[in-house]
Amino acid sequence: MSDTEALARLAAIPGESLFAAPTPLDEMPRLRDALGAAAPRLLVKRDDAIPFGFGGNKVRKLQLVAAEARSQGADTLITVGGVQSNHMRATAATAARLGLRCMLVANGTAPERPRANALLDSLLGAEVHYVSSREERAPTMHALADRVRSDGRVPYEVPLGASTPLGAAAFAAVVGELLAQLPRGIVPDVIVHASSSGGTQAGLATGCALHGLPTRVIGVSADDPAASIDAGVRRIVAGLGAMLGADGAALARGVHIEVDDSFVGDGYGIETAASHEAQALVARTEALFVDHTYTAKALAALIAYVRAGRFRADATVLFWHTGGQVGLFA
Repeated sequence: MSDTEALARLAAIPGESLFAAPTPLDEMPRLRDALGAAAPRLLVKRDDAIPFGFGGNKVRKLQLVAAEARSQGADTLITVGGVQSNHMRATAATAARLGLRCMLVANGTAPERPRANALLDSLLGAEVHYVSSREERAPTMHALADRVRSDGRVPYEVPLGASTPLGAAAFAAVVGELLAQLPRGIVPDVIVHASSSGGTQAGLATGCALHGLPTRVIGVSADDPAASIDAGVRRIVAGLGAMLGADGAALARGVHIEVDDSFVGDGYGIETAASHEAQALVARTEALFVDHTYTAKALAALIAYVRAGRFRADATVLFWHTGGQVGLFA
């Protein structure tokens, strides 16, 4: 199957209309100036500006995932994450918009006074179940789904981050959205974004490959080792390729995947000196807000790359803002 046919299949995947694309594509000239004369052209793709449910990359994935759930007659969405999970908040918002029940499995303890995403989950009417570890999340989700079925209802399980081939398809498709926004003749040399469960990176890498772009996609880990994320991304790419009628294994071998786990610091959601500097610098130069769990660490990596001279001054580097600003109020 040709790339053109794969792109046609990609465009034909049904989705719920949760927001009107495209999200903004902006220059970051003041951040570029702050980083010195040798800094490359800096762009930002503003998925933080998605208006639905406080936005973020998970909303794109959930448009496709929710459409599949509804096609299967589901009346309940069930998913997992941390107490302050952006994905759980977006899933709860999607369920509320579509009139579905929502059940969330969060690793951690119930907050005495919910704040940030936990507060939004409550306002959206989600039923939250707490477990003590990440390892307990998926089994608990499966058990809840069995309970929902025994009650005569129809559950749909959404894996962590909606990082499935279907969820990744949303980001393979959005590469076309990006290309339509770019000035004629301009293609990003590099895309930098936060990476964790791998679906966003898998989609972007696949989309770039199908469009024949030479763009490097660098995922900056928020938690796991690079090798683990790389393997997860390639599994998702293989599944996405097969879904589009291509040779998934060959596609997974051929796409450019680069994961940097050197900005995690002391762990998931824990700020670092570099993420703190990146957060303040981009706010003061571009009035953009990034969170310490994901986007501030990814932006810290981009800033470090520029300062280390890893990009040519005539290069175009795109920061994909995947959202998460609700985390500022946790």
